[in-house]
Amino acid sequence: MGAMTTPAEKFAAAKVRNQYKETTAFVQSFDFEFDPFQVAACHAVEEGSGVLVAAPTGAGKTVVGEFAAHLALKLGKKCFYTTPIKALSNQKYSEFVAMFGEDRVGLLTGDTSINGEADVLVMTTEVLRNMLYAGSNTLTNLGYVVMDEVHYLADKFRGAVWEEVLIHLMESVQVISLSATVSNAEEFGEWLAEVRGNTQVIVSEIRPIPLYQHVLIGNRLLDLFEKPGQINPEILQREREAVRKASLSRNRRGRFTEAQDRLSRADIIEKLANQNLLPAITFIFSRIGCDAAVKQCLHAGLRLTSTQEREEIRATALKYTQNIAEEDLEVLGFDDWLTALERGIAAHHAGLLPSFKSAVEELFQKGLIKAVFATETLALGINMPARTVVLEKLIKYNGESHVPITPGE
Repeated sequence: MGAMTTPAEKFAAAKVRNQYKETTAFVQSFDFEFDPFQVAACHAVEEGSGVLVAAPTGAGKTVVGEFAAHLALKLGKKCFYTTPIKALSNQKYSEFVAMFGEDRVGLLTGDTSINGEADVLVMTTEVLRNMLYAGSNTLTNLGYVVMDEVHYLADKFRGAVWEEVLIHLMESVQVISLSATVSNAEEFGEWLAEVRGNTQVIVSEIRPIPLYQHVLIGNRLLDLFEKPGQINPEILQREREAVRKASLSRNRRGRFTEAQDRLSRADIIEKLANQNLLPAITFIFSRIGCDAAVKQCLHAGLRLTSTQEREEIRATALKYTQNIAEEDLEVLGFDDWLTALERGIAAHHAGLLPSFKSAVEELFQKGLIKAVFATETLALGINMPARTVVLEKLIKYNGESHVPITPGE
């Protein structure tokens, strides 16, 4: 039998319920229990404070942004939900339509405008920055701005857009900042408080989805860590051997070649399939590389789908491309794209036609695409149910030189 609740405890609980009645109603509309950090963040929003929520991927930060939209609709105000990329905006728009209804939600990206005067507007951050500079009427009655993936503020090329938005937004607007990768959350929170006024920093370090790291050497998948903080000695041994072999090869009149036992991309996907580690996203930092990887898998005869899955994939792909002329589809390499899709393989990058990209996103979300080769556009908070992420290289071209990828990336 559980412990008895005292009258004082009942009174305290009732006081919290009354003080945060919108949070209580919102939490009760979900069929799962909120984590303490989610409740604390919603309370802060309901109190009228700005909030910075830093929590690991998959922890459920976005419900705080959804609560801001819920509160805006209740109070007769507007809420803007900003994201770094169109794909993330499209996904959030679909979720909000399901949550609040099509008539109350709009979408504004560089190439799409749906219901532009709706009370809940999803948009890319650049769209909001442009609105602020133009003094747009759409800003009238704006109560809340959710900035998803706010760590983009540190991005060398686009960070200024986030900074400008935070500085130029009207004082009356509450800003809800969400990030999985702010390592200096307290310091960032202090800056937000200086720029925006009262801002609560809420950090959760509980990772609901455990993260396991492996290194593929030759055809062996080895655990990176033997125990927390201790690298597997077998990896260090193999690395020493590789360095020795490389130096020997170079001494033989420069006949240095890559290790013969290195697996091809198709072999890697097949290995992951055998170990029940699909769906997988392989990050390749070039569009050409992503397209080449798909071709390699096709040439290797890789098939990752069942007959039933292939039928559903085909129907979805045709739904997204039905309005494109046949001669245009031919130029776009539609047949090869569809063949790869039906086998559960796809590329995802900024050079893809939007309808191709949307089809890939929907199919991957449904678990029908098993292997995606992507540039980092797919890493930005899009809800993609990947079991495994493969990094081919730990360096990337930043526009000036090849440098190690950062923890944020």
